[in-house]
Amino acid sequence: MAKQRVLSGMRPSGKLHLGNLMGALENWKKLQDDYDCFFFAADWHALTTEYSNPGNIQENIQDMMIDWLSVGLSPEKCVLFVQSRIKEHAELHLLLSMVTPLPWLERVPSYKEQQQELADRDLSTYGFLGYPLLQTADIIIYKALKVPVGVDQVPHVELTREIARRFNYFYSPVFPVPEPILTEFPKLLGIDGRKMSKTYDNAIFIADPPSEIRKKVSQMFTDPNRVKRSDPGNPDICNVFAFHRIFSSPETVESVNVDCRCAAIGCVEDKKNLAENIVTYLSPIHEKRRYYLTSPRLVEEILKDGCQRAQRVAMATMEEVRTVMKVG
Repeated sequence: MAKQRVLSGMRPSGKLHLGNLMGALENWKKLQDDYDCFFFAADWHALTTEYSNPGNIQENIQDMMIDWLSVGLSPEKCVLFVQSRIKEHAELHLLLSMVTPLPWLERVPSYKEQQQELADRDLSTYGFLGYPLLQTADIIIYKALKVPVGVDQVPHVELTREIARRFNYFYSPVFPVPEPILTEFPKLLGIDGRKMSKTYDNAIFIADPPSEIRKKVSQMFTDPNRVKRSDPGNPDICNVFAFHRIFSSPETVESVNVDCRCAAIGCVEDKKNLAENIVTYLSPIHEKRRYYLTSPRLVEEILKDGCQRAQRVAMATMEEVRTVMKVG
């Protein structure tokens, strides 16, 4: 039986952090064993907010691919490619724009949310309004049945489903209607307790060396009510403990949970233990990163092969689309 196809992408907007690792990449690594996976660098999507400063996008693509390969995404198990190298994405986006009602785009929750979050940028562009439609093209051009997303991205998949149905109704049932695969992993907060983001300068990056990891962990916010070493703490509201749940052994999690509540361990010591556990977790990833950093031609060959494989699928889909729409 053929494997169901999965598609997901990531914007090459900067270095990847632990939130990207645990919220997406570790999940993708598991999916590649059971699904026909297509994962891409969404460089056109990066332009929707970075159109005035696109200078680092190509460099970011290379660095992001090194992270993906180092984490364990395998070109033998999945297709790794770059969005802008597959021009059929743009063609399908254009054709879908002919049948997509404007209010469908305006009601996507992230449209107004990102305008508020990025108030220092002029986002009153069609590219920004229409990026969920480009996402739709990204997904259905490969006839993906599953889309791994966090809860905040579910409305985008729902829009994709509606547009696929609308296209199939007008023309012919070309596209399957995809379903979201919800990422079960909770969001990791930054070292200051806010959303982890390079914009906030609060992220621990996958590529950070051990010394930088130790420095950043030492700065992490803990239980705000625990002022003195002798004060009992509450792990349930401590960001450090949230990281322990991910990067430490079950035995360590249990002992920290008990010792913190009775002040048997201090925050400084606790952070040191956590930092070493994160360093240990990332050690094999860092070893692979060093290999790929010295093999840029290999990374480009992997991308070149992935783009060729992706384009074959995209071209076949667009032949169907042009036929049923009677264009081209």
